[in-house]
Amino acid sequence: MFLGEFVHTIDEKGRLTIPAKFRDDLAAGLVITRGIDRCLAIYPMEEWRRLAGQVSALPVTDRRARAFRRLVFANASDAIPDKQGRVLIPPRLRKYASLDGEVVVTGLNTYIEVWNSAAWDEERERVEGYDADIEEWAALGI
Repeated sequence: MFLGEFVHTIDEKGRLTIPAKFRDDLAAGLVITRGIDRCLAIYPMEEWRRLAGQVSALPVTDRRARAFRRLVFANASDAIPDKQGRVLIPPRLRKYASLDGEVVVTGLNTYIEVWNSAAWDEERERVEGYDADIEEWAALGI
């Protein structure tokens, strides 16, 4: 389970140090891909396989499903953290999420997101504006 928010840096070689709290769950391997909101998503291999199965089950005859497949798989990169818990973030993914220097690593239960610090601050403010929606979801038992 991935929980919490951590500030880390992308080093000059493009490597991210995974928070120590998350390393055991990623030691067997992980997949990094584009997140939907201009961030990166990091999945442990088991969760990636589950997601990959769901995406692969989408009909190839549906144009939007094919586009989503391309978004998910063509931009994915697998990795195994090194002994210091670092993973290389491919240049195209760093560029997509504007990751350079300080980043925010957030745990979202089954996966991790990596955000540009300024973009995370904006996202947090936006999400905190959802108080009324959250109350409504809670009333529905969500």
